[in-house]
Amino acid sequence: MGNITKISGLKFLSEYDVAFNKNFNKTTIGGLSGIDYNPPKNEYYLISDDRSDINPTRFYTAQIKISQTKIDTVIFTRATFLKNKTGNFYPSSRQDPYHTPDPEALRYDAKNNSFIWSSEGERIVNSKETILENPAVTETDLNGNFKDTFQLPPQLIMHATEEGPRQNGVFEGLTFDNSHRNLFVSVEEPLYQDGPRAGTGDSTGIIRIIKFDMKTEKPIAQYAYTIDPVAYPAITPNAFRINGISDILWLGKNKLLVIERSYSTGRLSCTIKVFVADLSSAENISNITSLKDCPKVKMISKKLLLNMDSLGIYIDNIEGVTFGPTLPNRKQSLLFVADNNFNPLEKTQFLLFEIE
Repeated sequence: MGNITKISGLKFLSEYDVAFNKNFNKTTIGGLSGIDYNPPKNEYYLISDDRSDINPTRFYTAQIKISQTKIDTVIFTRATFLKNKTGNFYPSSRQDPYHTPDPEALRYDAKNNSFIWSSEGERIVNSKETILENPAVTETDLNGNFKDTFQLPPQLIMHATEEGPRQNGVFEGLTFDNSHRNLFVSVEEPLYQDGPRAGTGDSTGIIRIIKFDMKTEKPIAQYAYTIDPVAYPAITPNAFRINGISDILWLGKNKLLVIERSYSTGRLSCTIKVFVADLSSAENISNITSLKDCPKVKMISKKLLLNMDSLGIYIDNIEGVTFGPTLPNRKQSLLFVADNNFNPLEKTQFLLFEIE
């Protein structure tokens, strides 16, 4: 696990969809935005991005039954509610918008027998109100109890002015290296000071991937990565469109698997591109406030592994990726999960691939 540096491609094997608004343990399953696999227990952990609006902020434990090359079923076995510093459930935005998390990624830390999860925070600035909540990387125990929060780099502090993170464009992906000494966290979209968001055509954006030291829980490096343009134009020029990183996965030897997720209003499906990114020659940009002012920064290099448009099937809002078990042919499996946004038109979709 996490030491697969030679990948020539991904072979699609199977899809499994969970019924919309499936109920488990008095919670509504949906918004699954991160997935991680624990091989010794053969179980998966899936975080929901429900901001305590439907049920309290939570993650699920599940078993994914794979027979030969097919997902037979997904069985949810536990719902674990995440707690804040005071030991209480996180409030919804109606209860307390200044302390409502936006969960997006989750990894099991086998070294410390705990979980690390990320929140995008909040940034609402208009004539009626200003709500600023910083993004966060949080450690919790196996029962969802708060343990600690990682120190943020100064560039990731929320501001009412156009600097720092954009709303809903911050900590979407995280992954440990092989030793679990370091944690990498990806920012979904460019910070204001680093340049514009990705657009169509040749309009790319530059995001940051942050490296944290697990022992000190402090950032020790940042790297710049160029995201592709938005895959398709929106239905009208001013309609919503996005391309950004939705998750990352450590491969070994300074390499990451990176998911870029593109969506444009007017298209129900998303364009999901999977890249192999290499940090070996990337420059540490921790001391650079604005990448717009430093055009010659040495970026993370990347190589396209798969554009899921080529599969010829409907692909939803893929937000999580993890290694799965070894397949009968002794090849490594890879699983993706889609966030249905609690929308009946979208799917809670699991996709199974074989690494070639």
